[in-house]
Amino acid sequence: MTQTRPPFMIDWSSRSKMRGPGEQSLGKLLHDLRDRLAPEAQGISLTYVDDRGMRKLNREHRGKNMTTDVLSFPSSAEKGAFPHLGDIVISLPTAEKMAKKFGVSRRREVETLVIHGFLHLCGHDHEMDRGEMMTLQAQLERELLDEEPLAMSLKRGRKPGSKVKKLKDGSRVVVTGRAAAALVRRERVKKDKKVKVKKVLKPVKDPLPKRGPGRPRKEATTPTPVKRLVRRRRPSPSRSGVIS
Repeated sequence: MTQTRPPFMIDWSSRSKMRGPGEQSLGKLLHDLRDRLAPEAQGISLTYVDDRGMRKLNREHRGKNMTTDVLSFPSSAEKGAFPHLGDIVISLPTAEKMAKKFGVSRRREVETLVIHGFLHLCGHDHEMDRGEMMTLQAQLERELLDEEPLAMSLKRGRKPGSKVKKLKDGSRVVVTGRAAAALVRRERVKKDKKVKVKKVLKPVKDPLPKRGPGRPRKEATTPTPVKRLVRRRRPSPSRSGVIS
């Protein structure tokens, strides 16, 4: 007697200008993941967004002011409530960049992101384990997609002209565009205020000691020695009476 699986509802939504794969492309993959990893789950949500929306979610929930490829939000349903597994959010522009980098289609890249997000909903965390999640992800890609696994690492450096802004709570975020330009102007004004013009001071002579009231005292002068003239006396004539 075969055991019947409970129905599995998939809620699709898109807030992106780009078009992502839908039920016909990913429906079977999501059902296979449910049967393999979460047989009791009866619902899941998949949302496509642009980089701007993903950046906002990443900043609000993870404190990182930058876009990313996929985010997962596990359900916190109470006991007895509808067994909804959670929400997977995928940035289609970032998925498109990664697909071009790896030389695959957008659909193939989204499939990898769906598996990655589904594992997070089931409690796996590659930032805490020793590689078990990524090993399981590669195994699921080979078994369910019959494809070689794709890498999850994509270098996302800061854009040219971006600046680091310090928030009131002490955290730091990377800003670009008008926000970065305004930050540069603010720093320039603050720097100009700190700069002071250095004045060249003339050397001041040591002040003379102050005297009390009365006539000023004459400065003592050293007397110049006076030379004495010595007169030589002529010899007086003899008074003997002899005339020569």
